[in-house]
Amino acid sequence: MQQQQTEEVARVLAQWNPLGPSAQNVPDLDGYRTEAIDIIAVLQLRRGSGKAEKVVMDVLNQAFDLSLEASECVEPAKKIMAILTNKK
Repeated sequence: MQQQQTEEVARVLAQWNPLGPSAQNVPDLDGYRTEAIDIIAVLQLRRGSGKAEKVVMDVLNQAFDLSLEASECVEPAKKIMAILTNKK
């Protein structure tokens, strides 16, 4: 199940593609798989404390030196939470 969740979360991130065109310049991006693993791990550790959009924002900002705002991460965070709680 964990593998499937990772793939689905990575797919959400890839479709959203917060890096935009510069994603092509990240040699080890791997379809946002590493970031998906990190987001899942943090969300599982926090279990309800903190907002999912803040977790998504923090992981991506740290990973890619972005300046995303939590408001930009609401929609992908909702999709990710739906995957993790099996509510599609």
